[in-house]
Amino acid sequence: MTEEERIQPAPAAFKADVWTYFGFRTKEGSKDYDKSYAVCEICTARVKYSGNTTNLLTHVSRHHSDVASNANFKTKRGDPSQQTIEEVNFSKLPATSTRATKITQSVLVFICKDMRPLSVVENKRFRNMIKTLEPCYTVPSRQHITDIALPKLYQEVKATVLDSLSSAETVALTCDAWTSRATESYVTVTAHHIMDQWNLQSHVLQTRAMHDSHTGEHIAALLTDAEWGLNAKDLVVVTDNAPNMALAARLAGMMHIQCFAHSLNLTSQKALKIQSVVRLLGRIRRVTAFFRRSTTASNQLKQKQCLLQLPAHRLITDIITRWNSSYDMIERFLEQQPAICAALLSAEVRKSEKEIFTLSESDITCAEEVVRALKPMKDATLVMSEESMPTLLLFMPSL
Repeated sequence: MTEEERIQPAPAAFKADVWTYFGFRTKEGSKDYDKSYAVCEICTARVKYSGNTTNLLTHVSRHHSDVASNANFKTKRGDPSQQTIEEVNFSKLPATSTRATKITQSVLVFICKDMRPLSVVENKRFRNMIKTLEPCYTVPSRQHITDIALPKLYQEVKATVLDSLSSAETVALTCDAWTSRATESYVTVTAHHIMDQWNLQSHVLQTRAMHDSHTGEHIAALLTDAEWGLNAKDLVVVTDNAPNMALAARLAGMMHIQCFAHSLNLTSQKALKIQSVVRLLGRIRRVTAFFRRSTTASNQLKQKQCLLQLPAHRLITDIITRWNSSYDMIERFLEQQPAICAALLSAEVRKSEKEIFTLSESDITCAEEVVRALKPMKDATLVMSEESMPTLLLFMPSL
C-alpha cells in the first residue's frame, strides 16, 4: 500500500475547513488513526497535530499560498468570530513588537541619514512601498515621528556618542560656518578621535542656526559647550583661515590648525589673480565661449578632433569661484589646441564668423607654465577631497 493510499479523511467531527486538505494515516496493522501527525493531501507532508488547526493553517499558508489565497479557512465551520487564514497572516503588527520596532528604526535612519523631510511618512508612494514590503506593518504618523520616535532616537544616539567620547584621551574638532540655499546661516561642529585598534571615529555634535553675526565670541561659545563633556580633553580645532575662526579658537583656549584644503584654495586663487594669468584666462574664455556660441565652429571642432585623433572632449569654461575649474579650462584648451586652431582656420568658420579669436605662441607658453605650476595643487586637492576622513598620512606627503 502506498503512502497516499494510507491517508484517511479526517473524522466527521473535525469541522474546520482546513481538514479538506488534511487527513490521518492509520496505525500499522490497525484501523485506528495515528493522530500525532496530520498528513497534507497536497504534498503528503506530515504536520504535528496537537488538537488544534494552527499548525495546519501555517503549513498551508507557507507551502501552498495559492490554495490559501483562494480559500477562506475558518477554525470551525459556520463560526463568524474566527479569523480566516488571510486575516491571520496579515494581521497588523503591534507597534511594540520587535519587527515593528526594527522597521520604524529603519525608517527613522532613512529620514535622518538621507536628510528626508518628516512628511515622507505621509507620502502615498512611500506608504505603498512599505505596505508591499511588509503588509502587517503600520507606518507611524508624522506626529508620532516628531514627538516620540525622533526624540527617543536622539537620546539613544547621544548616549552612544557620549560613551564613545568619554573613552577618548584626546579629541580633535572641526568647525565650519555655512549658508543654506534659503540663505540661513549655520555652524557645524564635528568631533574626531581614535578608538581601540586605531579606528578613527567621527561624530557630528551639532549643526546650529547662527542668527547672530559669525563673530569669534559667538563661535567660541559653541566650541566650549559643556553638553558633550569635552572641556577636560586636550582639544585641537581645525577650521578655515577666516579671522573669526582663528579668534574663536583663541578665545576657547584650543590649539588652532588651519584647513589644508582651504589653504590650497586660497593660494591657488591668489595665483590666478596675477595680471598675466588674468589676461590669459580672459583670452581662453573668449575662445571657449566662441565655440559654445557658434554651431558652425563647434561642428568643425568635432571634425578636426576626429581627423587629428584627439579625444572628443568639449571645451570647458571656468567658474570664477572655483579655481580648479580655471585649471581644467586651461588644461582642456591645451589638449585640444591643435583641433581648435584647425577649426578656427577652416573656410567654413571664417566664412560664417566676422570675428575670430586666437591665441599667440606666448599665450600658449604661458598656459603651459600655469598648468605646470598648478598641477601639484590640483593633485593635492583631489587626494584630500577623495578621502572621507583625510589625516596627516595624506597631508604631509602632499605638502
